[in-house]
Amino acid sequence: MSKEISTIAKNIKKYRAKLGISQDKLSKLASITLHTITKIESGSTPNPTIETMAKIAKALGVSIDDLMK
Repeated sequence: MSKEISTIAKNIKKYRAKLGISQDKLSKLASITLHTITKIESGSTPNPTIETMAKIAKALGVSIDDLMK
């Protein structure tokens, strides 16, 4: 399987950069592990669960749709 970075990963990075927060800070805001954030952003977890997506979107102040498009 290719290690192509998913749209979701790119968008999480983009919105995180916009807010100027680290992966660690995002993990705390979203109440998910840093390991999970790292795996999603690196492409190891290209399709995070909808629950995880919802937590990340909420922490970033965007919609799940924003992360997917």
